[in-house]
Amino acid sequence: MTAREHIENYESRVREYTNFTVRGIKRTCKECGPREPGSEAERKAQKLMAKELESCCDSVQLEPFTLAPRAFLAWVNLSVYLGLLSAALFNFGYALASVLLLLLALVLVVLEFLMYKQTIDVVYPKKTSQNVVAVRKPAGGTQRRLIFCGHADSAYEWLYTYLGDKYFHTTSLLVVVVAVCFVAIIFGFVASLIAVFTEGGGVGGLAGLANRPGWLKVLGYIFAALCIPLLSGLGFKNNKHVVMGANDNLSGCFTGMAVAKLLGDLDLRLENTELVVLCSGGEECGLRGAKAFAKAHAEEYKDAETIFITLDTIRDYEHMAIYVRDLTGTVKHDPAVANLLRAGGKAAGFDLPFANLFFGASDGAAATQAGLRTTSFAAMDPAPAAYYHTRLDTADNLDPKTVEATLQILLETVYLFDAEGLAPFEGMTAKMGE
Repeated sequence: MTAREHIENYESRVREYTNFTVRGIKRTCKECGPREPGSEAERKAQKLMAKELESCCDSVQLEPFTLAPRAFLAWVNLSVYLGLLSAALFNFGYALASVLLLLLALVLVVLEFLMYKQTIDVVYPKKTSQNVVAVRKPAGGTQRRLIFCGHADSAYEWLYTYLGDKYFHTTSLLVVVVAVCFVAIIFGFVASLIAVFTEGGGVGGLAGLANRPGWLKVLGYIFAALCIPLLSGLGFKNNKHVVMGANDNLSGCFTGMAVAKLLGDLDLRLENTELVVLCSGGEECGLRGAKAFAKAHAEEYKDAETIFITLDTIRDYEHMAIYVRDLTGTVKHDPAVANLLRAGGKAAGFDLPFANLFFGASDGAAATQAGLRTTSFAAMDPAPAAYYHTRLDTADNLDPKTVEATLQILLETVYLFDAEGLAPFEGMTAKMGE
């Protein structure tokens, strides 16, 4: 049986819990405001979520963990500073030192951005965040487990996304800034390498600089000139302005919560599936909450067939998609879970495409890396949208139509998984464009 067949007055119930989601987001924005990872506002929002979940779940736990919120994305500023210093060293005849500093910048990009490793957290101030973990038991024994995950924190503003949309009516200004900074770093690295081999080690200083070929001096001047646009990288993230995050990602939290609330309020229990609602903390500073959750529960959850579905930014109806690759395309999610979610979408009347997350990551990346069978669902213009990580992401910018569609998709997925598990979807592919 489908969710529509299980739930009496299905359409009116879906509308009711769509309204629950929208009201919950608006209330959280009003009472808690922007929610920096590890802040009192983040904890207050999660306490509100936990209290709401207590009415429909058998257990609700707050699980604390430590993070360094300012460490994530600090590699951007560090790379800019290293680039500026490298340009000076290059033009003063120390090409080898320039190479080493730029290599360090590139290593930070790989470790912090492409891999989300906590390489520089140790030198930044620590705070305490937490995860809300709510469990609704099935009527029978737990043969399966489905985890819905949204994150409760909100992001530091990405200034160029906001300015690009405001003044140029496009969010591509962010892409231009990132591209220019990357070109400056790569150009300086290549030029410095050439200088090292040309000058026999690149450690000649001012004395060796006098003998530098003219064409190599020109490379140095170009590198110095590129430092001007490189400075734009310092404005990438505004640590003084935390956005409201109504869509990203209170929408993910409350949509997942709405499934549990509907089942609880109607006294409906799944037959075989334990439903877990995770409202994670610290996603915006490197998936810290999801990493802590996976570390605490991944082994424990091997007792049953367990799947993890990330819900992130439920806003743009035309861009609803199942993300099969994550962490800037480097992490591949489970194709069976993706196809289960797609089947749930079809049962609800939606033909969801598969997509890849080419820039950034969702909590699903941490779950997949920990061995949990995972996929991610989002409904956001990947351009990115003008509200993404900007002051425009407010409760006035919600889209109930997208929330309602997502709730239908999730309900159908829940009942399909409870009835059939992953077995019908094993061996199926899940590629972008399908």
